[in-house]
Amino acid sequence: MNGIINILKPPGMTSHDVVSFLRKRLNIKKIGHTGTLDPGAAGVLPICIGKATKIVEYITSQDKTYICEVTFGKVTDTFDKYGKIIEEYNNDFVLEYNELKKVTDEFVGEIEQTPPTYSAIKINGQRAYELARRGESFAIPSRKVYIYSIDILKVYQKSALLKIHCSKGTYIRSLCNDLGKKVGYGAYMSFLLRTQSGKFTIDNSVLLDDITIENIKNIMLTIDDVLEYPIIKLNENQTKKFLNGAFLEMNLEDKYYRIYSNNETFLGIGIIQKNRLKPDKILI
Repeated sequence: MNGIINILKPPGMTSHDVVSFLRKRLNIKKIGHTGTLDPGAAGVLPICIGKATKIVEYITSQDKTYICEVTFGKVTDTFDKYGKIIEEYNNDFVLEYNELKKVTDEFVGEIEQTPPTYSAIKINGQRAYELARRGESFAIPSRKVYIYSIDILKVYQKSALLKIHCSKGTYIRSLCNDLGKKVGYGAYMSFLLRTQSGKFTIDNSVLLDDITIENIKNIMLTIDDVLEYPIIKLNENQTKKFLNGAFLEMNLEDKYYRIYSNNETFLGIGIIQKNRLKPDKILI
């Protein structure tokens, strides 16, 4: 059994909980998720089964889209509604669309972001949230992420609903916290729904309870279907060389490609660098 399932993760479950649930229901061992989604969040969570676990790194590298509610006036230690309030803006205010739009526009493009203290980031081999719960002091290095767009869907008196398209590694909780700092009221993330991860969308996602051993093959997507790379078809001689790890001369753009044999069999992922194709991941 090899393929990818586009799960609609419910709030209240960790990504690991979803994997454990499916491992028991489908009676399979080789299974993994494609990036942590906060326990309180819901939405698209691609799950890889069998040989598809070899492409987790390629799926996690794809862009993400979220619907998020950010609530202003308070700051929590986790940057979301589940944390302890550590700051509160006591002056009365009403959130203005134009004011918020000016601020969100400043965050579009490449930005420097620090992940939340309560996150799955590893610090010296331990999860940051474990250290935080024990009250230990530590620093999380900032990282560069890319925000492609922030659309304001609705503005309420003290909160706003945003649609965010971003690169991998972006923490929406950190973005909400940073928006609060910029506005001057403080803020935290009060709702999060991931609507898209690469080619996976919420419209074609599947509920956990709808998955059974009997229908799993109809639900699973094939490995090559979910990859967004262009295609290269090899002849018989090139196919043998590729499977043996040999480089092939090809005058094509430097990037990843889906590689197929002369008889249309999907072989794996190749990368072209300086006009040479080499295997990056063989999946046959």
